[in-house]
Amino acid sequence: MTAYIERFLVWILVERGYSRHTAESYQRDILEFQRHCGEDLDVQSITNTHVQAFVGSLYTGNASASVARKLSSLRTFFRFLQREKVIAADPVSGVAGPQLGRNIPSFLTVDEVFSLLEAPVATDRYWRRDRAILELLYATGMRVSELVGVNLEDIDWDAELVRVRGKGNKERMIPFGRAAHEMLQQYLPERESLIVARIQRGRKAERQALFLNGQGTRLSVRSVERFLSDYGIRAGIGLNVTPHALRHSFATHLLEMGADLRTVQELLGHVSLSTTQKYTHLNIDHLARVYDQAHPQARRSREE
Repeated sequence: MTAYIERFLVWILVERGYSRHTAESYQRDILEFQRHCGEDLDVQSITNTHVQAFVGSLYTGNASASVARKLSSLRTFFRFLQREKVIAADPVSGVAGPQLGRNIPSFLTVDEVFSLLEAPVATDRYWRRDRAILELLYATGMRVSELVGVNLEDIDWDAELVRVRGKGNKERMIPFGRAAHEMLQQYLPERESLIVARIQRGRKAERQALFLNGQGTRLSVRSVERFLSDYGIRAGIGLNVTPHALRHSFATHLLEMGADLRTVQELLGHVSLSTTQKYTHLNIDHLARVYDQAHPQARRSREE
């Protein structure tokens, strides 16, 4: 089984572009499963019963989020083996993980977002790119499809504005602020290195796209979704962190800080105001405070 684990790690590092930190997390989870089953167990002999017994043992001394992560690691590993035709059937299929409450969070708290932004570290292969993406997603609330479609020429560095093309190919300009600006500037030399490496391989250079993958071509939506989920796990959020969760967080946090609904509608690129209203998760205390501060009758009562 050890040889297959090594093959799997090479695959997620080279082919999938995962960070070394993420690969090490997968490795720990799979080795823990190997120790539970026995070092000498042949990978073709592993059954659904082995996986169920392992998952059952995890409920003692592990949080539900940790159990879910370990099961996810096994699922990815055995699907790789099945795709490589090492095994005929996936032994993880049908094994249920713990209920985490909110599988798809509607939005993150401010503290959770800050933890997520700091998740990429210098030992990660593309940490500058990933940090720039996280900062830009949270700073603008843009859709992930809009993010991967951004070209370098769409950035107005002086005004700190980015042009995005939304649904129906409608364009809008969104401010992105200092933090995203700084991380984008740090990422640009890495981007240039990817372009140079592609040219050296005799391939046509991708000069337009802002965000590139390890092959020097435009980053895909799926890649962003994957590493965002990985960073969410690393940050200890314990929820399925998606690009939409950051978009939702952007809108919710703006509204909580006093932004008006029409402005948020423009920033998100919504045609209808009713679409924007679903992003409001303001609690009753916040609404009451705003009412007391803004409504003429409430102000009059305080003055009397």
